[in-house]
Amino acid sequence: MTRRTTIYDIAKELGITAASVSRALNNNPKISESTRKLVMETAAKMNYKQNKLALALRSGKSFNVGVIVPRIDSNFFASVIRGIEEELNEHQYNVIICQSHENEKREGESINTLLNAQVDGILMSVSNVNSDNSNLLKRIIEKNVPLIFFDRKKNIEGVSSVTINDFDVSYEATVHLIKQGCSRIAHFMGNQTLEIFENRFKGYKKALEDNGIAFNQDYVIQTKSVLEDGKRAVDELFSLESPPDAIFSSSDFTALGAIKQLKMKGIKVPKDFCVVGFGDEPFTKFMELSMTSVDQAPLEMGKMAAKVFLEQINNKDNIKIEKKVVLKSQLLIRDSSSRNIIL
Repeated sequence: MTRRTTIYDIAKELGITAASVSRALNNNPKISESTRKLVMETAAKMNYKQNKLALALRSGKSFNVGVIVPRIDSNFFASVIRGIEEELNEHQYNVIICQSHENEKREGESINTLLNAQVDGILMSVSNVNSDNSNLLKRIIEKNVPLIFFDRKKNIEGVSSVTINDFDVSYEATVHLIKQGCSRIAHFMGNQTLEIFENRFKGYKKALEDNGIAFNQDYVIQTKSVLEDGKRAVDELFSLESPPDAIFSSSDFTALGAIKQLKMKGIKVPKDFCVVGFGDEPFTKFMELSMTSVDQAPLEMGKMAAKVFLEQINNKDNIKIEKKVVLKSQLLIRDSSSRNIIL
């Protein structure tokens, strides 16, 4: 039987003490970053496997972190999870993923499951409903388990969040459409109980106001992030006496539905009608007519949420850290809104 590599073997290889190796493996701040990296590289080379149970008993941590998302069959949430895992795996944490499926009850069950599993923290994007899980969220805080919201959040004192500049980039997207010569701009609006969709609507409305374009409530349609809602919304808009000449959608999926329905009506995009989506889903780049969209920086968001968790869990004074991190997103201009590209 092959003998298992120990911290003493690594120490002997590097000519340092076993205590230093142990500290490096456990991310002790007394160890320099260069030494930590050297120890981690040597441990990997020597096929060292840390005893998770012993580590948990010694540190009082489970080294498991819970992540709750509305769904994982979305490029955005899948990329956020990837960012979280990449950041936490370096620190010996495992990730437990739960889906709420936009359902308040399932969201609550996920919170209870993770707390019963004694996770060291919960990173969460709330469900797309005005959920009443406030007591469960308070329970997380009362148990002294770090709670970090990402993308979709609730404003709770003492709870950190990582979001993007939804208002600013929505303002920019609407101004872009105005510069293309559009003056009757519709908005596909997400659930206004969620701050991200509220800010996208506010950015759109403010851009119209600042550019002397009257706001028309008939041009604002509540939609879910599904293709069929985009098709339905276009039919509704074109039943108006004065239909719009552009759409800024809070979702790529509704924008895609809109483009398909516009094509069915014989309306040329972007010559007769411009469309901007939100989310930079993979299909936006590879459509026959590529779609202008907003990059939500999901990988960076996941990494940042994990970093905020690590900062909080490693706070020896056990002081609540509340951070409101706002990442800068980017408007990616493509064919669907660029009249200077396709005429």
